This record gives sequence, structure tokens and C-alpha cells, in this order.
Amino acid sequence: MKTALVLEGGSLRCMFSSAITDLMMEQGLVFDAVYGVSAGSLTGVNYVSNQPKRTMRVNIDFAHDRDYLGMKTLLLNKSIFNFDYLLDSISNTYLPLDRKTFETGSVDFTCAATNIETGEAVYFNKHSCDDIYMALIASSSMPLLSPIVDVCGTKCLDGGIKIAVPYQKAIDDGYEKIVVIPTREHGFRKAFPSRTLSKLYLNRYYRYPEFVKTLIDTPRMYDRQMNEIDALQRKGRIMVIRPERAVTVSRTEKDVCKLMALYHEGRKTAEKAWESLSRYLSS
Repeated sequence: MKTALVLEGGSLRCMFSSAITDLMMEQGLVFDAVYGVSAGSLTGVNYVSNQPKRTMRVNIDFAHDRDYLGMKTLLLNKSIFNFDYLLDSISNTYLPLDRKTFETGSVDFTCAATNIETGEAVYFNKHSCDDIYMALIASSSMPLLSPIVDVCGTKCLDGGIKIAVPYQKAIDDGYEKIVVIPTREHGFRKAFPSRTLSKLYLNRYYRYPEFVKTLIDTPRMYDRQMNEIDALQRKGRIMVIRPERAVTVSRTEKDVCKLMALYHEGRKTAEKAWESLSRYLSS
């Protein structure tokens, strides 16, 4: 059966999912395809390139690097995360990304972004997108904290605005065994934006009214998708591996102790679920 791994975003909360993908790589578990959104896309790249612990090392080694994360890069680059630095200096020199394996290996890869002109999700596949790395930046670019990213003529921002977890895309593409890794505990729901935040969205993106509607509706979308994930899990259509307790790591967390604690929690969760995972994939 065709298998797919689906990864939620959550910025530095991807430390949880990266621990699980690290164990998968160590155990030689290879999926046919990976679907990611936002930071889940970046984690997915390191799984597709078969580089265990690379996601963890980037997040830990550069947590306090002002050229990568923080107010300095926000002021200089208009982005809280400096993705150019990530894909250039970090991925070429400090922690080289195995681009050949990622681009030409057998594991398919798709990331999701949000089209700001329509407010709808748009998907980029490594075989059909002319610049999959620009698509990765778009998928991970948070509203208000990142500039709009042009991917092959499509203006995009964070995929998590419209698609929290791209499990439906994996289903639609014909994958029969789908493992979903959220980065929030069961029952977590997003709060609706305050009036002040809604005004900020409107002022910043007034040229894109459909996108503003999607931004404000994100919590409702998230609630609907989490309910759908629960229903699919009960039916045995997908398998879900998620945090067992509340995740307190923030999107721009700099406390490496908290980051490593979340990583170790992900590792323990994966080890506990390994037997069930093996049964699910082999049944």
C-alpha cells in the first residue's frame, strides 16, 4: 500500500515531530511521500533527505543566532525567521542539506502554502515546482512577521493559515496508509483573533480581502480539521501520533532546555507508539 507522512507546522514546536521522524530514519522507515505545512515542511525536507537530527540541530544550534531568528532579522529582512540565511549559510555551510537526495530521491514531497489573492491553499510538489525552496519559504512565512513570497507567480504566505494539517491532500492523492503528526495535544483549539489583531490583518492585507477572511477564520478551520482527524482516526483511515500533554513551546522559543524537553517527549511518544505504527502500516 502507498504510505504518506503528514506533518503539521507550529514553528519551533516541530521539535516534537522532528524527534519522531528521527526515530523513523534511524529504524529505516521510509514513506512513499511526505506532506508538510509551515515548519512541518522544513522538518519533512530533512526526512526526505534522510538526515536524522538535522532539524533538531538547526533549532538548537541557532536558537540564539540573531542572524537567523529575532528582532534583528525582522528589522533587516522584514521576517522573524531569516529563511535566506537558513537555506544559504546554514544549509550550504554549517549544516549542509543533502539537496541531491531531497530532490532526486524516491520519497515524494509536497508542501502547502496559502494563496493570499484567493485565500485558498496551494500545493507545491518537488517534481513540478520550479523553485521548491521558495515554496518552502512561502509555506513557513507567518503573517505580519514575514513578507509576502512569490512562488512561480503566486503570492503566498504560511500554509497553516488555510490548511493546518494536509491529510486530505494525501487522501486525495491516493495514499492508503497515512500517518499524521500534529504538534499540539489532543483537544487544543486556536483562539479567535482579537479586535486589535483583526484590524492589523485588515490594515496590512487590505488589498487581499479573501486572505483577510481566511486569516480571521483560521481558528474555525483548525477546529474543523481536528474534528475530521479524530473521525478518520476512529475509522482507522489514518494513524495519529501527537503530544500527550500541553505544549508550552512558543513559535519563536529561545529556551533550548524547553526545546530539548519537547524533542525528548517526541522521542518517548514515538517509541511508545512504534508497535502500533508497525501494525498499522503492515495491516
